[in-house]
Amino acid sequence: MRFSTFLILIITTVAGLGCSKVNVFSLDRDRELGAQVNAEILANPAEYPVLPERGNEEVYRYIRGITTTLLNSGKVKNRDEFLWEVRIINDDATLNAFATPGGYIYVYTGLIKYLDSEEQLAGVMGHEIAHADLRHSTKALTKQYGLSVLLQAATIGGGAGAGQLGEIAAGLTTLSFGRAAETEADSYSVVYMCPTSYEADGAADFFIKLNASSNGDRPPAFLSTHPNPGNRVENIQEQAKELGCSGTATNKAAYDRIKALL
Repeated sequence: MRFSTFLILIITTVAGLGCSKVNVFSLDRDRELGAQVNAEILANPAEYPVLPERGNEEVYRYIRGITTTLLNSGKVKNRDEFLWEVRIINDDATLNAFATPGGYIYVYTGLIKYLDSEEQLAGVMGHEIAHADLRHSTKALTKQYGLSVLLQAATIGGGAGAGQLGEIAAGLTTLSFGRAAETEADSYSVVYMCPTSYEADGAADFFIKLNASSNGDRPPAFLSTHPNPGNRVENIQEQAKELGCSGTATNKAAYDRIKALL
């Protein structure tokens, strides 16, 4: 099949199904975008002051242990496709966490200190893992850049889109997700946690605490990139019930000890 014919078929599919349902980026592109964003974060300590690993080994071991537990649930589709690298941002004033394509995960000390127990943080991290695993970022980018990426591939070919890829990567840390993606990430947070010993609705406890403490003030950074659709808590709790999740662990004592180290 000629490439121009193939391109027309792809564009027709995008138009017919809606861009949010398709993804023109390959898994390799997810990995490449994530690596590029990671490099930019590490090169910008003023905005992203990464907590040094040296002297904080126990904290990193603990946070990465939570990630490993979720990844080993058997429910993460791209468990072996992505790097799943975790870094902690040393910013106590910011309640946030985010993940890039390719499985780079960033958790702020402000969020760690704000939460009350391990299963709450596991719920938030499960949500972020879901965004990467379900490839929400590159699906959203397909909606914004998909046609131009395809046209560039058709007219220039090969790896000629490096400049545009850099432009796309630059906006990934502030990319907002729509209601459908947020609901799906919440749901998969429960799916990942259900086979573990955790209380599977840990993300719901986070939102309960967040809503109780907001008092109409400026929303925390998490909600600037994660819009807060209604019924979020109820949906998460209902998902845990429907799946028959039986875990009860909160690991509060261990979590308090880690918080005290920060």
